[in-house]
Amino acid sequence: MARRKVTVVGAGNVGATLVQRLAEMEVAHEVVVVDIPQTEGMPSGKALDLMESGPVVGYDTRVTGATSYEATKDSDVVVITAGLPRKPGMSRDDLLNTNAKIVASVTENVVKHSPNCILIIVSNPLDAMCQVALKTSKFPKHRVIGMAGVLDSARMRWFIAEALDVSMECVHAMVLGGHGDTMVPMPRFSTVSGIAITELLPKEKIDAINQRTRQGGAEIVKLLKTGSAYYAPSASAAEMVESILKDKKKILPCAALLEGEYGVDGVFVGVPCKIGARGVESIVQLNLTTEERAELLKSAGAVKELVGALK
Repeated sequence: MARRKVTVVGAGNVGATLVQRLAEMEVAHEVVVVDIPQTEGMPSGKALDLMESGPVVGYDTRVTGATSYEATKDSDVVVITAGLPRKPGMSRDDLLNTNAKIVASVTENVVKHSPNCILIIVSNPLDAMCQVALKTSKFPKHRVIGMAGVLDSARMRWFIAEALDVSMECVHAMVLGGHGDTMVPMPRFSTVSGIAITELLPKEKIDAINQRTRQGGAEIVKLLKTGSAYYAPSASAAEMVESILKDKKKILPCAALLEGEYGVDGVFVGVPCKIGARGVESIVQLNLTTEERAELLKSAGAVKELVGALK
């Protein structure tokens, strides 16, 4: 394997869990975790703890913790998880301008040291933060990708598997649109071993699954009371990193900059993307019904509004 390097910015729950997953997957030679915490040694402490796990779990990935961006030099992929998490009662949009400043500053520092990297954005509100990273980095659009659809689809996949009492390995789901309350779960394109769920579940059950998918993050925030989800988000980001570094060309629902696809222009919206060594290698255009298209355009409109509210 070529010597590959991944940087994760943010050593909170999502970032630290992602670093653990990437180390255990051995997709890169080195994983760097960067944070500017209140306690100076925190990223180094987490990195050392993970290195000491290696002999037990059986991985040779080198994990480095840092509080400055020099250590991130020449990263192939950089995942940005930095930002304030949601608190109960907060919408993702409430975080908008605070996290925009954080993401802009992080992007600037990352790009200085890794001008050829691919950026994966995890910070919320996701679609607007992708726009901030694209503008700050001045990267071509295929090298800035938002992690949202993989997560939203994973949630939907679990709800389908639970409803049908089948293995999760058989279940595929598709969720389009912005990463928020207007996201668009797609039952016609969600399948169990190739069979559309519209053939397997009654409409009211599908409607309930769609609604629970839209509220997936909020449901966890409400239960945790302090903080937001991190196991599923980190797993979703790890799948994207792996598809890039191994050039797997997986078709994954990700937030990509649309320029006319699906009738949407100039904003990041969740759509099926082929993810490979170049980042977003192509966008798959599904043949939507009039109703599905209207929902997607409504979701894109909500993202556009959010981007307009960026100060």
